[in-house]
Amino acid sequence: MTSTIPIGDAVASLMREGMPVRFEAYDGSVAGPADADITLRLLDRRGLAYLLTAPGDLGMARAYVSGDLRIEGVHPGDPYDAMTLLQSRLRFRTPSIGEAVTLLRGLGLANLKPPPPPPQEHLPRWRRVVEGVRHSLDRDAEVISHHYDVSNAFYRHVLGPSMAYTCAVYPDAGATLEEAQAEKFDLVCRKLGLRPGMRLLDLGCGWGGMVRHAAQHYGVHALGVTLSREQASYAREAIEADGLGHLAEVRHSDYRAVRETGFDAISSIGLMEHVGVKNYPAYFGFVRVHLREGGRLLNHCITRPDNAPRETGAFIDRYVFPDGELTGSGTIITRAQDAGLEVVHEENLRRHYAMTLRDWCANLVEHWDECVAEVGEGTARVWGLYMAGSRLGFERNEIQLHQVLAVHTGPDGDDGLPLRPSW
Repeated sequence: MTSTIPIGDAVASLMREGMPVRFEAYDGSVAGPADADITLRLLDRRGLAYLLTAPGDLGMARAYVSGDLRIEGVHPGDPYDAMTLLQSRLRFRTPSIGEAVTLLRGLGLANLKPPPPPPQEHLPRWRRVVEGVRHSLDRDAEVISHHYDVSNAFYRHVLGPSMAYTCAVYPDAGATLEEAQAEKFDLVCRKLGLRPGMRLLDLGCGWGGMVRHAAQHYGVHALGVTLSREQASYAREAIEADGLGHLAEVRHSDYRAVRETGFDAISSIGLMEHVGVKNYPAYFGFVRVHLREGGRLLNHCITRPDNAPRETGAFIDRYVFPDGELTGSGTIITRAQDAGLEVVHEENLRRHYAMTLRDWCANLVEHWDECVAEVGEGTARVWGLYMAGSRLGFERNEIQLHQVLAVHTGPDGDDGLPLRPSW
């Protein structure tokens, strides 16, 4: 006969250096210091089954998003302090096979039946492969909709009035989020050398922030494209409200469907994460074909600190960016060069993205009740977890943000650039 093992005892037995937080389970068992600032509270058997059937970040995310695992001592809109503590001090040891079997039997073999995942979770990679080719037009449209067609009202609460869902650029440490987002768009415009009358194509234009900034402040004719129907609708309304209809246009379309060519500049702010590394040659080939000679590309995207191929973590892939892929700036620069573009400048804005995420989490905390009313508590929890974890990743140099400036240099070698950067 197998004896029952208290959940708290099982958790404590797997710690190499003890519990850095308090753990309390629904069976009355506990682990960790009683006076800890943060408590993990496992509320029911479904939460235990999530943890046992998907060890690691996916099981924790399922239990947390579903409300079966609570983190007390931090706000669910910004669990940054808890994640910092857990990632810094939570160290699991690997039990022997015999010990693992004993633990599983003691916790109840019935808990090894996986519960249905929370509704916020996207299909696993193998299911997506069955249902469509990765980064095909149809599959890209579906996964973009999964992430961006959540609710424009929700995004307004989190992102603020700028509705800019990419890394801001803080001119100084005391700048507000809105000031930093305006500086980001202006920096892109300056790097592209925009002037009145030029034609700009903005790939993956989101809610139209770059298109509107370039049209309003630089007098360019700007075309933006996005796969999100909600984003396109919002951007069109904003363009009309700003009186920019004669200069700016946003289409609900895949960028690959753009037929016009001869653009003076192309901006791509937060699109490349969705393109797929194997599609970089085609992506940069599209850019080169659509730029006039002397035209510039500014590519702004999340990167890794190295160029080794690897898959995105399960939580990010299932809950945040399905089919998203990251690589290092070296790969991006190489593929741009191989497509015939001259790379003239690159810049790492890693610390700026950590600050951006800090401010987005603060917005989520401030507007928590409105966000929950708009999208439900489970989805709001996903966003708090994702943004706080991403902030930590940028702070620790586990992920980066690079801007790469390239030119479609003509056969005479004239790139149209000043001798030194002027932005």
